[in-house]
Amino acid sequence: MSFLPWADGIPWRCRYVPDVTSDATASSAALSPRDLFGALSGFGRGLLRPRRPDDRLLASISDAGLPRGDRTVTVRPLPQVSRALPAGGIIEGAGPLRRVRNAMTGFVVEHPDATFVVDPSYCRDAPERALAELPGMLRRLVAPPADTVATVDSLRAAQVRPDFALPTHAHWDHVCGLLDLPSLPVHLRTIERDWILGPGPAPVGGVRPALTDGRSVETYDLGGPPVATFTASHDMFGDGSVILVDLAGHTPGSIGVLARTATGWVLIAGDAAWHYDQVDLIRQKPSFPGDFVDEDRDAAFAALHRLHLARHQMRIVPTHDHDATSLL
Repeated sequence: MSFLPWADGIPWRCRYVPDVTSDATASSAALSPRDLFGALSGFGRGLLRPRRPDDRLLASISDAGLPRGDRTVTVRPLPQVSRALPAGGIIEGAGPLRRVRNAMTGFVVEHPDATFVVDPSYCRDAPERALAELPGMLRRLVAPPADTVATVDSLRAAQVRPDFALPTHAHWDHVCGLLDLPSLPVHLRTIERDWILGPGPAPVGGVRPALTDGRSVETYDLGGPPVATFTASHDMFGDGSVILVDLAGHTPGSIGVLARTATGWVLIAGDAAWHYDQVDLIRQKPSFPGDFVDEDRDAAFAALHRLHLARHQMRIVPTHDHDATSLL
C-alpha cells in the first residue's frame, strides 16, 4: 500500500494547515523532530520487547452476548490490489523477515433495506487530490501502487449503487473515495464528525473536502447497550443485523461494523488493527508510526483486548489486512 511499512499511509498528526502566502488549497504538514525521535526510539524497543497484554483488563471485560434475530446481510470486499510490507512496521515485535499483504479495501454491505459501502478508501487522481497536501518527501514515501483501484471504479465494475457510505473512521484512506461520489450521503459518528469538521485543523489527505462541499452527513451516536465485548452500540436498521460498536482509540470516533451473515458474524474493524495477528496476539502498532496515527494509544491498545476476546464469536477483518478480507 505504501513504501513505508505501515498501512495508514499518512500520520494523522500531519495536519492540514492552509498556507496564507499562496492559494487556499496549498498546505503544509510537519512532524515534530522530538516526537519523531521518540517514536523511532519506541519502535526499536518494541522490536525487542513488545507491549504486553494487560491481564487485569482482560479479566475485567465481560461478554454481553450477540443480538438476537434471523435477518442477515451480505458483506463482500471490493476488489483491490495489495502489496507486501514488512510485518515489523505493522505489528509490534513481528519478525524482521516476515512480510504481510496490505491493501486499501472497501466493503459492500447489502441489507434488505439498503446497500452501503464501508470505508470508501481511494479516489481517482489521488496524488493530486489527496496526497498533494503532504510535504514532497512524505508524499513520495506513502504513495500507494499506481494500479490501486478507485472505489468508484470498483463499485461500477460490481454494478453496485450504494445508498450511503459508512466510514469506520475519517482518515484519508477511508474517505478519499468519497471525492468521486459527491452526491453519496455519509453516515458518521457524531464525535468523529466534530473532530474532523470542528474549528481545529483537519487531517491531511482531502478528509475535510470529502466530508463537506454540500454532502449530506447523517450523524449517529452509540447509545445502544453493550454487544459482545464492546461497551456501546448502534443498531443501524433496528433488527440486529448490522450493529456499530465502539472501537475508539485510533481516532476519537472509530467504530467497527458488526454484521450477521448467513455464515456467521463478521466484524469490519477499520484500523483498530492493521492485521489480524494484532488481534490474535494483542500486539499494538509499532511506535513508529503508531505514535502518530493513533489518537489515543492506550485506548487503541484496550480496543485490541476487546477484539481479542471477541475473536471466537465473529470473523474479525481489519480493513487493510488483504488476507483477512480475501476470506470473506
